[in-house]
Amino acid sequence: MRLEKWHGLGNDYLLVERAELSVPLTPERVRRLCDYHVGVGSDGILEVVAANGDRAELVIWNPDGSTAELSGNGTRIAARWLARRSGVDVVRIGVGAREVAARMRGGTAVELDVGTVEVGKLETITVADEQVELTPVSVGNPHAVVRREPDRAELLRLGPLLETHERFPERTNVQLVRVDGPHELTVAVWERGAGETLSSGTSSVAASAAAVANGWCESPLTVRLAGGELTVELHNGEATLTGPVEMICRVELAEEFAL
Repeated sequence: MRLEKWHGLGNDYLLVERAELSVPLTPERVRRLCDYHVGVGSDGILEVVAANGDRAELVIWNPDGSTAELSGNGTRIAARWLARRSGVDVVRIGVGAREVAARMRGGTAVELDVGTVEVGKLETITVADEQVELTPVSVGNPHAVVRREPDRAELLRLGPLLETHERFPERTNVQLVRVDGPHELTVAVWERGAGETLSSGTSSVAASAAAVANGWCESPLTVRLAGGELTVELHNGEATLTGPVEMICRVELAEEFAL
């Protein structure tokens, strides 16, 4: 079984075509492959269900074996993979109910039309006897944007509490956001089903959309994450995400690695 390993600012994924799989992916197999100690190791798996010309269908697996409605970095990775395979600069990726377009911008840069972003009103919920103010955002997947210092210890404490809070019955991604200027944010990310990550595309979009809606910032925005910077542009409720993605290696699983 052959896979490719890619990353977008340290947010790493394994990419595999379903036609190349010796056995179907299951939650247990995904967890084993994504394990950094006894598997290949990654923040998730991009399963290309079908690819034809400039279009591909994608299933995005989280490392805990659940599936995601969308991943900004993962979809940009799949887009660059497809562009390289098809020899074109503009491709379309279908993920669940959403189809998005992506454009190669030279070098390793990929620009993704994320689509509609829905921002809710500021609300306050009780988390472990603490009042936490957040902005709920949907980028096809759920987010809880919290304006506070993106300290790692605070992320590791608050992230899992918010992810599994009853306010979010399907769990949520969590962002701790610091406003650095009218067009600049620093964001720490706790991903649903993955935990702390160096970078997240949809989290960057969610944080930017909340910042604009709440009057903290204006579009376009530079989002600084632990793994690097992404650019988010917002217009009439639609978002565009731009940043680098890079291929790391090709992997062939050993016969004794029984899935």
